[in-house]
Amino acid sequence: VNLATRRACGAARSQMGPAPGSLSTNGSASVQQPNLHPDCHFAASMVAAFVNYPLWRASAVAQSGFLVEGSGMFGKYAAAFRPPWRGVGWVLGGMTWARASIFYGSDTGKQVLTAAGAPPAVAMVLPPLVISTLVQVANQPIIRASITIQDPTSQWHTVMAAMRGIHQNGGVNALWHGTSAGILKTVPKYCVAILVKDTLDEQLPRPARDAPAWETRLRSAKKAVAAGVAGATITNPFDIIRNEMFKADESLVQVCNRLTHEQGVRWLWRGVDKNLVSVAIPIAMTIYLTDLFTTLKTGI
Repeated sequence: VNLATRRACGAARSQMGPAPGSLSTNGSASVQQPNLHPDCHFAASMVAAFVNYPLWRASAVAQSGFLVEGSGMFGKYAAAFRPPWRGVGWVLGGMTWARASIFYGSDTGKQVLTAAGAPPAVAMVLPPLVISTLVQVANQPIIRASITIQDPTSQWHTVMAAMRGIHQNGGVNALWHGTSAGILKTVPKYCVAILVKDTLDEQLPRPARDAPAWETRLRSAKKAVAAGVAGATITNPFDIIRNEMFKADESLVQVCNRLTHEQGVRWLWRGVDKNLVSVAIPIAMTIYLTDLFTTLKTGI
């Protein structure tokens, strides 16, 4: 009887698989990874893009030095909410697919690298480093054209017209002018934001299953806001450099030298208030809404 019982228990354990945190056959700890939902990432990125468009527009105008109606911070924001909303479709589409790809791809890449035995720091940083670089290169023509047409004096009023004009004036390479500054801005932003998000996701206490829903929401909000602010804080100078490269058609070094000669070090924080809002809010919203939509979908 005892032998039969032991065999039955052994068969049951083999069907159940190893317990979470137990050692696998190769001696490494098996960690149960959460299921990812690309539709939740995409929906969260789309909502964040809609909310962020006026903030992005105000930031682009301020950092590029374009002259628009309105005085003071609130006047500039008010102008950003008023039509014409040039390039809105292209900007929303570009923001949505880019942010969804970076966050979903980074979460997926982290799981793959973790399962392969990569060090935690590598699993956290390498996926956003690679994916955000590829996304920035792919989106660069849209980014340059959409920022260019925010200038009220621009000869082009649509993204397609701007891309055609830029191509005619400078060739294909001109569409990717400013890519170096864009990568210097985008890649650290998402690497830092995702590193903070993942670190807090591991460090913050998880609410009990019977805890009220607001505890889960508060936990998501904490890591979302921290990740958004951290990612936005370090990117302002690179935004300015990129936008000045678009406006003056200069190299990165030429822009830095000219701005330092004209404004000293003040240019480093030009438009930082608007950049903090326009960068931190969409990152925080994307992280928070992804958690929320996933919870609503799975009930967990």
